[in-house]
Order: sequence, then structure tokens, then C-alpha cells
Amino acid sequence: MNKKERIKFIIEELEKKYPKVPIPLDHKDPYTLLIAVLLSAQCTDVRVNKITPILFEKANNPYDMVKMSVEEIKDIIRPCGLSPMKSKGIYGLSKILIDKHNGKVPADFELLEELPAVGHKTASVVMSQAFNIPAFPVDTHIHRLLYRWKISTGKNVKKTEEDAKKVFPIELWNKLHLQIIWYGREYSPARGWDINKDIITKTVGRKKLFSNLLNKSN
Repeated sequence: MNKKERIKFIIEELEKKYPKVPIPLDHKDPYTLLIAVLLSAQCTDVRVNKITPILFEKANNPYDMVKMSVEEIKDIIRPCGLSPMKSKGIYGLSKILIDKHNGKVPADFELLEELPAVGHKTASVVMSQAFNIPAFPVDTHIHRLLYRWKISTGKNVKKTEEDAKKVFPIELWNKLHLQIIWYGREYSPARGWDINKDIITKTVGRKKLFSNLLNKSN
């Protein structure tokens, strides 16, 4: 199977398994998505989805958020980890959205990445999932799977994103990155990996990664 055939196989298998893909983080608009993505750094989506309703009940827009203190925000989001940094980020970006953007989240990579605590991945998620602008946010699952599938070297997430954008059609990016995340969680996890359930890696992946697993199961 050459590279073109491998990419076609991956796209088709993901589409078969996930014809519809839910967005993992609960939100109602670009602002609440931005906050949820910021909270998800080094925290599970499940935990974020338990905390955001509590936070958003008090403030689901930048105007209400800046009425709270950084300490109040920190107390609510503490279970998500990194709360000192994240609470300052949430307060700071809310203030900037009011001062510079009329309280709206800008649909612009550069402007998003200027906001406190917003990096390239967070900006990519918001552009993709809130504004439907093509982006390929790379999380831990995508980074792992694109290495396993011989699409990237696994050197770093920047390289993984570049490699993904080279091989996957731009019109598929927004759906495909979510399909890969769901597939990674369900069939190709970092721990407790059963190669026999992971049809994509078994078919197109780096054999050295799982040949010993296959030998053990035979």
C-alpha cells in the first residue's frame, strides 16, 4: 500500500466509524468554547464538562466574567488543574475581548493567539469548531496516531500538524481531526492498546510498534 492508498484507507475507515462526530467539549458559542478549550489543557474533557456548567452559570460571556475576581474563577476551575494560570488567562482574555473586540471572540488566528493563555492549538480548535474555518488542531491522540500511521515522525506537535495538512484534503480537516481523536480514544489508546481492535494501525501502521503485540496474542 503506497502513501496515497494509506491516506485513502484512513479517511474511509474513519468515515465508516464516525460519520457524525460530536465536539468533545460542551459549549454554546465561540466564547464558551474558548474557555472550555483553555480549561482542557492537561485536563480531561469529561472533567472540563463537569466544571464549565458551574462556571458558566455565573458567567458565560466576557462582561459577566470580569465581574468575578481571579480568585473566584480559580476556586471554581481548581479541579481542572493549573488553576492559577488558567484563572488569570480567563479573566485577562475576557477583559481584552471587551476592550478590543466588542466582547466578541475574533475569527482570526493571529488575534486569538494574542489573547492570554491562548496558544496555537486552542486557537485552532476555536477556528475549526466555532467558526468552521479549516484548521488541524493536534492533541495528544492525533500526535500519537499520526506517528503510528507513518504520517509524521512524532518529533513535535508542530511537525505533526504540518505533515497532516500536507496529506489530508483541506475540506476534511475540521471533521477529520475530531474523527482521529475519537478513534484514538476508542481503538488506539496510549495505554491498554489492543492492536487487534485497531484496524487502521494494524493495516497501515509502523509494524515495529506492534509486531511484538501480535506475537504475544498468537
